Amino acid sequence: MVRALEHEKRAIKKWKSFSAKVLLEITGHNKQQVHNHIPSDQSGGVLVDGNNNNNKMQSEKSQGANRSSSETQQQNAKNKPDKSSDVEMLKERFAKLLLGEDMSGGGKGVSSALALSNAITNLAASVFGEQWRLEPMSAERKARWRKEVDWLLSVTDHIVEFIPSQQKSKDGTNMEIMVTRQRTDLHMNIPALRKLDAMLIDYLDNFKDQNEFWYVSRDADDAEKRNDDKWWLPTPKVPPEGLSDVSRKWLQFQKDSVNQVLKAAMAINAQVLSEMEVPENYIESLPKNGRASLGDSIYRSITVDYFDPEQFLSTIDLSTEHKILDLKNRIEASIIIWKRKMIHKDNKSSWGSAVSLEKRELFEERAESILVLLKQRFPGIPQSSLDISKIQYNRDVGQSILESYSRVLESLAYTVTSRIEDVLYADSLTQNPSLANSARRLSMDLTPSAPGLVKFPDPEEEIEKLNSMETPSSMTLLDFMGWHVDQSENENQPKKNESKGNLMEFLKEEDDKLCMSKPTNIVTTKKVSYLENLGGLRSPTARH
Repeated sequence: MVRALEHEKRAIKKWKSFSAKVLLEITGHNKQQVHNHIPSDQSGGVLVDGNNNNNKMQSEKSQGANRSSSETQQQNAKNKPDKSSDVEMLKERFAKLLLGEDMSGGGKGVSSALALSNAITNLAASVFGEQWRLEPMSAERKARWRKEVDWLLSVTDHIVEFIPSQQKSKDGTNMEIMVTRQRTDLHMNIPALRKLDAMLIDYLDNFKDQNEFWYVSRDADDAEKRNDDKWWLPTPKVPPEGLSDVSRKWLQFQKDSVNQVLKAAMAINAQVLSEMEVPENYIESLPKNGRASLGDSIYRSITVDYFDPEQFLSTIDLSTEHKILDLKNRIEASIIIWKRKMIHKDNKSSWGSAVSLEKRELFEERAESILVLLKQRFPGIPQSSLDISKIQYNRDVGQSILESYSRVLESLAYTVTSRIEDVLYADSLTQNPSLANSARRLSMDLTPSAPGLVKFPDPEEEIEKLNSMETPSSMTLLDFMGWHVDQSENENQPKKNESKGNLMEFLKEEDDKLCMSKPTNIVTTKKVSYLENLGGLRSPTARH
């Protein structure tokens, strides 16, 4: 019994010692794992609390860095132009051009030339169609115009012609080869039109921060709004005493500068239209002779012994835009008839007549003089039937681009000139209120090159005049006065006095020019709608 109890005590003691040993081994293993994962300080102590704080700080820093990097990426994405959208827009534009505006793909679309002409026309209408004030264009509209017009003009880079050139071979001999270059008319006119484009936008930028005149808001009373044929345009207002003398002369200077651009664009457009072939459909619609086209009274006035185009126009009723356009159509039709009769003078055809060749040539020159006067006195009238027919049936892509580009620049220049005229007219009402009842219309003065003859301006001469202009196109009112506000007051004072002396000389010269200029004596009073006013920008086919 005693032995049994002792044996049991020894068994219990062994079990306790074994349990204690196992417990020590497990505890030591866990401590080793903890020491492997938790860093200690230099004294060997475990940094449990400090490590937790560091982990939190590192986590917060990483999250802040991620947020800042994502914000930076988003900001860069906003500032960077979306190339994918430009590519999609480019695909859409040229898909319409390739389809000839026939989105069904049935092959019933217009020609490539007319499709490009309509594309440039529609782009200009959407960008410049609401240029109702003398103010700079927005950056968005500028960027859109420059980007999309560059797309359309890029077609001209691939319209080439062959020219002879010299090439030197390896053995030193020279031989003549044919190389390609951009077609001559495009090489000459596209850079000129781009320059006119940039100058017009610069002229609009000149009106930034001006405070001499303002426009009546749309919420104003009806008494302050326009009641003339341009009722949809905002009414310009000037101070009760009128514009200052310097501002008035600066506006006149801007008008003359824009008017020079208008003449250059008109000259290029007229030259391109004259080089287009006359469609057969238009020829078939003409009467048999010039008398039938002009009418007896106009025909007798043109065929008299002594002819003066100025006197002729003074006897014609040009009181409405419709009458001006009708006269223009009659004159152009008679010119085509007389030209065709001179070409077919040796053939027996229905175009034959008893009028001699010399008389026909003389009548044609007189009719062209009248046509030039009409185009320059009334630059804002719609296109004639001949011009519309030429544009519609033209198949030359280069000519189509030149015609449409020059036409939209001509329309923009006319719009800017008209807006300047509105401000000058408002200023003149402060000096002479009786002018409110008089009709007015923008026109360009002409100097006949010879008695009885008026020639249309040559494009090269007009471009040379622009190149020879000493005054830059970007001239604000302060630049015009010669003031430099960015300089110190002490340095600025003598320059102000000097600029005033130069300004007085300039104003005196401008007064002499205005006194020598010829006043216009033909006005129109026709009321046109907003859509009719945009007719110069609309597609030719849309006017039928």
